[in-house]
Amino acid sequence: MPLNAKTRRKRGKRLVVTLLSGLLPVLLGGVILYMQAERTLQQSTELTAEEAVRQFELILDNTAQAARELLPLAGQPCNDVKLALREQVTRRPFVRSTNLVWDNNIYCSSLFGDYQEKISAGDYSKGQLLLMKGNPVTPDTALLVYRLSEGKQGAMSTLDGYHLSNVLRMIGRKTVLLLQVGPNWLSADGAFHEGVLMASPVAPIELTSSRYAFEVAAGFPKGETWRYMSSEYPPLFSLLIFFGMVSGAIGHVLQKRSSSPSHEMQRALESAEFVPYFQPVVHGDTKTWSGAEVLMRWNHPKEGLVRPDLFIPFAEHSGLIVPMTRSLMRQTAALLAPAASSFDGPFHIGINITASHCKDLDLVEDCREFLSAFAPGAINLVLELTERELIEPTAITHQLFEQLHALGVMIAIDDFGTGHSSLGYLRQFNVDFLKIDQSFVAMIGVDALSRHILDSIIELSAKLDLGIVAEGVETEAQSDYLAAHGVNFLQGYLFGRPMPGAEFINALRHH
Repeated sequence: MPLNAKTRRKRGKRLVVTLLSGLLPVLLGGVILYMQAERTLQQSTELTAEEAVRQFELILDNTAQAARELLPLAGQPCNDVKLALREQVTRRPFVRSTNLVWDNNIYCSSLFGDYQEKISAGDYSKGQLLLMKGNPVTPDTALLVYRLSEGKQGAMSTLDGYHLSNVLRMIGRKTVLLLQVGPNWLSADGAFHEGVLMASPVAPIELTSSRYAFEVAAGFPKGETWRYMSSEYPPLFSLLIFFGMVSGAIGHVLQKRSSSPSHEMQRALESAEFVPYFQPVVHGDTKTWSGAEVLMRWNHPKEGLVRPDLFIPFAEHSGLIVPMTRSLMRQTAALLAPAASSFDGPFHIGINITASHCKDLDLVEDCREFLSAFAPGAINLVLELTERELIEPTAITHQLFEQLHALGVMIAIDDFGTGHSSLGYLRQFNVDFLKIDQSFVAMIGVDALSRHILDSIIELSAKLDLGIVAEGVETEAQSDYLAAHGVNFLQGYLFGRPMPGAEFINALRHH
């Protein structure tokens, strides 16, 4: 049950990561598109407001020209100048009416002729413009009044609100566009409003004219950003969904393939993918099987059998080699212990160890557990020191080897003659075997110098009373030469390749 629960947790975690991998580009892309839409709408309101100001200024230029031409007539009798007032109305587009003012009193109008109405300069924005709801002729139609004064003289020209609202509609087709003059403002439907200007919720902007006393406000209604995205970005949304699916698939695949070799090996260790293979070791004189070297293989579920030189260095570097070796020893004991009754004499079992195993005394307990699976005297456990990492001769190391020897465990130096510390190991540690590297064995009958080195190693082992194992024996000539020189044990393809446990036990019964 714990393993099943752990698997479910891992699957749940993988599912969450896959979903996040798929949603992340969609969410990020959506945020980017939303920001881009907001930027586009903001630029649109800016351009719309600028165009509206420009159009209103052109209209007011025409209106102001009418007032400038009438200003010199202010103070003259109305009957003498009313035709001039009406002429400006007919000549000037957008101008609805004109008026003359004397001492802040309207006394002559193009609509009514003689007319009396008191005006206050303070009602006009900067003394220039006034937005009105209407006049007695058209009480429900907004008006924009332009006022020009010089001393007691004054002239006024009036714009029909229809022209103003028409500009708002034409320019701001998709935009909420408003014209504000002083405290009053006009919307695109021609309605007159008083009080605080209504601010647009999306991309708002207010732009003031540099020439006349008015300002334009532009923006979009609520939800316009999403409406814009839905109408303008459907292909991009489809692309985002596609990228999300691809990203989710990549995230799912990458979770199955670990981000580093050590993580992948940790997964493999938990899945029991590291399995023992056994290569026979034979007596040098009789060629009968005397034992086997236990070799680690990675039975990857997708890649198949992985070569040890591709993963052992990573295992040593990451520190996983210790639990991997412990698992290997337990699997070996489970495979060989039932067949131990058929062993002819003590059966030699060689297992590789590295410097990582020599940093504490845990290896002693691992060996004690391994030996306890067999009857006393049924096996000889040989730990083979590899030299990929230097084993330091510390107090812990010496104590470790002493306790191992006390258990009856023997020590061998693997690939003797090729490492930089082989002779140092002989001097510092109490070893029992030397293993001759296959590179020397391969030179038998080929290279005289290598043969002399090989003979020196054999002679050295005899003088030190050490057992000797030759690796990489592939020909009868090599086998005969080594046997003739008193090599105790032989190992190589001539006698058997590394094989799985079941195959090895079956072969062992026939030897």
